Amino acid sequence: MVNLGLSRVDDAVAAKHPGLGEYAACQSSAFMKGIVTLVTVAGSLASYGVTRVETQKCSDLWLFLETGKLPADMGADQRT
Repeated sequence: MVNLGLSRVDDAVAAKHPGLGEYAACQSSAFMKGIVTLVTVAGSLASYGVTRVETQKCSDLWLFLETGKLPADMGADQRT
């Protein structure tokens, strides 16, 4: 079993997605940046903005790890 946050992922699933650990680390970092922004700026809107931008970066990373292409390289119909 592979740990993904508080959940465990079966080894067979993790083997199919070799970038899963890197994606999980990215998501964790995005969440922590949002929390730090919330605490230091004391603004939920700023925290939301930071978390949203960082999470989008993680989504782009996941697409790249799975397809080998950046989202900008893909057509709009392939992203859904």
